[in-house]
Amino acid sequence: MVRIFAWLLVAGVLSGTTAAVAEETPVLVFDAASLTNVIDDMAKAFTDKTKLPVKSSPAASSALARQIEAGAPADVFFSADLEWMDYLDQKKLLKAGSRHDVVGNSLVLIAPADSAVTIKLKQGVDLGSGKIATGDPDSVPVGKYAKAALKKLDVWDKVSGHIVRAENVRAALAFVARAEVPLGIVYKTDALAEKKVRIVAEFPRDTYSPITYPIAVTTHGGAAAQQFVDFVRSKPAREIFEKYGFAPLH
Repeated sequence: MVRIFAWLLVAGVLSGTTAAVAEETPVLVFDAASLTNVIDDMAKAFTDKTKLPVKSSPAASSALARQIEAGAPADVFFSADLEWMDYLDQKKLLKAGSRHDVVGNSLVLIAPADSAVTIKLKQGVDLGSGKIATGDPDSVPVGKYAKAALKKLDVWDKVSGHIVRAENVRAALAFVARAEVPLGIVYKTDALAEKKVRIVAEFPRDTYSPITYPIAVTTHGGAAAQQFVDFVRSKPAREIFEKYGFAPLH
């Protein structure tokens, strides 16, 4: 009888421990690299309010979508473009009704902070013969937007061979911040977050499609993930987005 009681006591402790661990399991958010600062602030505000922990895994939206497709246990996907969210939607890897467009951004040309270069982004603009860092135009959202804008300005064929294809927008930003390349094309919010670069010019809005950031709960996500998505669409979250230069869509 004593042994049975002891076993039941141990089982109860283990069960309680398992429950506690389950309660502390963080909401895993796969977020576009350009959202890094925002998600850090948002995760803290969300945890302060709900006591639910959040873990962020920033990278290029393309890489994150492929990881989710391969079975990565993301609870929430926050993309820098619609295409990669559509991709997961078509694969039936998102929870129905959980997808929402949240904020917008804009595209800018940057240079190291101490650079004296001046460029006006117009048809046939001369961007020089130096390297230009941006995301990989074949997959990374910022690179795709950059390619579209350069094509619209009729200069893509001239500069395509000089593009430094970074794995995500923050990597492209770092190339310019370290003055390893003379120019870069990133989101305005990234340029504002890095003191070692300056905005040379903003790309005209009609040179690229609207930059829209959608969010959704994945099929792996549960109630806590939905709570986080709801928080991202709340007024306190809107203030965080605006602090970093994003444009809330609602």
